[in-house]
Amino acid sequence: MKRILKKLIGIRGSSLPPGDEDTLSGMYAKLLVIAWPAALEGLLLSLMNSFDTMMVGTLGKEAITAVGLCAQPRMILLLVAQAICVGTTAIVARRRGANDRESAVLCLKQSLFIITAVGVVMVVLGYFFANPLLTLSGAKEDTIDGAVTYFRITSLAFVANCWTLCICAALRGIGKTRSTMVINMTANVVNVFLNYCLIGGNLGFPALGISGAAIATAIGTCVSAVMSILMVLPHDHYLSLRPFSFFRFDRQTLNSLVKIGLGSMAEAVFMRIGFLINGRLIAGVSTTAYATQAIVQQISSLSFTLGDGVSSACTSLVGQSLGAARKDKAMLYVRVGRRISVFLSVFLILLMFFGRNFFPTLFTDDPVIIAGAALSFLVLIVGIYPQNIRVMLAGCLRGAGDVKYVAIVSLVSVAILRPALTWLFCYPLNEAFPALQFGFTGAWISFGIDAFVRAVMLIVRVNRGKWVNIRV
Repeated sequence: MKRILKKLIGIRGSSLPPGDEDTLSGMYAKLLVIAWPAALEGLLLSLMNSFDTMMVGTLGKEAITAVGLCAQPRMILLLVAQAICVGTTAIVARRRGANDRESAVLCLKQSLFIITAVGVVMVVLGYFFANPLLTLSGAKEDTIDGAVTYFRITSLAFVANCWTLCICAALRGIGKTRSTMVINMTANVVNVFLNYCLIGGNLGFPALGISGAAIATAIGTCVSAVMSILMVLPHDHYLSLRPFSFFRFDRQTLNSLVKIGLGSMAEAVFMRIGFLINGRLIAGVSTTAYATQAIVQQISSLSFTLGDGVSSACTSLVGQSLGAARKDKAMLYVRVGRRISVFLSVFLILLMFFGRNFFPTLFTDDPVIIAGAALSFLVLIVGIYPQNIRVMLAGCLRGAGDVKYVAIVSLVSVAILRPALTWLFCYPLNEAFPALQFGFTGAWISFGIDAFVRAVMLIVRVNRGKWVNIRV
């Protein structure tokens, strides 16, 4: 048994210098210790959206589509905040590796100051421009009213959302993924409970439908923000904010935040443009096709949080290794992450295959949507392995600060290739070969090709090794 295990996790040429405190098995353990809470956290965040969709699904497919249409505009408004958070994680991880606590705290304070201003702007845009944003996303007459209602209410919590994102990003940089998991687990419990109370009108609460789901999500978001702030207030915490202590903006930190943030924002812009076009193309096929897409997307998002957890751990550990001037260890963490991604992919492929007929029934009883979703899952599993590899490698490069290349990859594959393939399969090929049901599966065929292309581009970049020399 030991030989089999060693064969499965062993990596050739992975010996560390004599006297190094880490071993290969220790590196696996360290990565997994950070990865599993991050994966569970991502799972809980996805569950928040899934529970919204499941409970709103009792109101009909139009309601499912209305809530689903809010996802891309929300991510578009959040892209600046998320870009700042990527920079926060990378910089804090480097400072942690260099054992420079003061600079790590200073980075978090500056990030919070900037992200608060960004959040205020997002609230204004989200509330007053909900209609044009959702129309751009593909909302039609039967879904626009519900989508606007949901989006406006959830937009009111954007500042709180930004605070949570920023503090959790810094916590991930020092490897404290359990803290972020606790924060989001609590927020999810609050959200699910209020969903039950407010959507259908239970426990004496009014039945508010889509508005109830939005209110529950907004309150859950505010709870996570309060918990995040309380987490970093104690003086003995590594990232203690000490709110009444004076701080000033540091040019080096700001330059690093801008450098990484701009690259991350470019990546996010390219991805959101691609996803927005993709979603609009699918919505143009039919409401049934979009509802099917939304359900499969929910389940796939839940499953891919495992890969996201590994990616988050790699971002932290690669950044810390480079901060400690250990390029060899940073490269070895990439190889450890690759091996773990293989095992995750096998597990997810089996899960999707055997659960393809059951998962859609959690959201709807429409037989057409269930059949289309089951078929889509069969197509989706082809892209699971390249998807996990590319997510993990992108996390490693972000930890090193190589965000520009990740942005270029997103431009080529997500913003250009994937929408083009979705259009090809969902429209010309679907009309030419209706029996193949490309209206349901076309988007997932393009997903698989996109994942493969991005994985290849990232593998080439990582193998060249220049990323370990980037200064942050």
